[in-house]
Amino acid sequence: MFGYVTIRKEELKMKDYYTYKAYYCGLCRVLKEKYGFFGQMTLTYDMTFLIILLTSLYEEEPVHKTERCLVHPARKHEVMLNGITEYAADMNIVLTYFHFMDDWRDERSKTGLAGLRMLRRTYLKIREKYPEKCDRIQRCLRRLSKAERENVKNIDLVSRYFGELMAELMLYKEDVWKHTLKRLGFYLGKFIYILDAYDDIEKDMENHIYNPLLYYMYGSEDYEEECGQMLTLVMAECSSAFEKLPCIQYADILRNILYVGVWKKYDEKRMKGKESK
Repeated sequence: MFGYVTIRKEELKMKDYYTYKAYYCGLCRVLKEKYGFFGQMTLTYDMTFLIILLTSLYEEEPVHKTERCLVHPARKHEVMLNGITEYAADMNIVLTYFHFMDDWRDERSKTGLAGLRMLRRTYLKIREKYPEKCDRIQRCLRRLSKAERENVKNIDLVSRYFGELMAELMLYKEDVWKHTLKRLGFYLGKFIYILDAYDDIEKDMENHIYNPLLYYMYGSEDYEEECGQMLTLVMAECSSAFEKLPCIQYADILRNILYVGVWKKYDEKRMKGKESK
């Protein structure tokens, strides 16, 4: 995960900001309790969005707590968590495990090997709970890794694999909302992958790292406009799927994320580009 799916604080009501922060802290707490300090280090904003979305959709009541932690030692802060928080924490560990696996397989990274050994038992326990889901996530990552190794130029195809992965993460239950959630996740995943490629393009070119946008009009006059249009179209599909879900509670937070929050890094990079010119 990349940390792109987050709020834009300045456009969020304070009560909604504290709710968002409480769910974020809840995920942090569950990761630490279940998987220790290392699990806590995998914390991401993307999974906080997943928790709030599914909590709103399924109207699952959270447990409210106030506590101190190493990050906030001076005063107590609110923590909100529920069963969906545990699901998100488990998926966070699964993604981290597969990330280490790719690092070891593709680069023979010692860090990747160490991470694999550290998380092996934990991953196997999670896999017992979600065997089919773990297999599907692994297949998506294998296809993505293969496409990157082969320098596939079609960004629509490559981003599709990460979209399929995100669709799988969104699928919390096999119910009437299955297809809408998967559609939302699919286009959100494509958006994340394309935005990450856009964000890293100069660094990847300098370091000779695969980036599909290097084959997609990079350096041309239309490059910025083409990227903006591509991202807009993908996020429009994602937002359209979201609006079909009966998410009433936390709707303002979710819309803040999907309509303005996900664009934060894009806007920051565009601004830096204009200033440098």
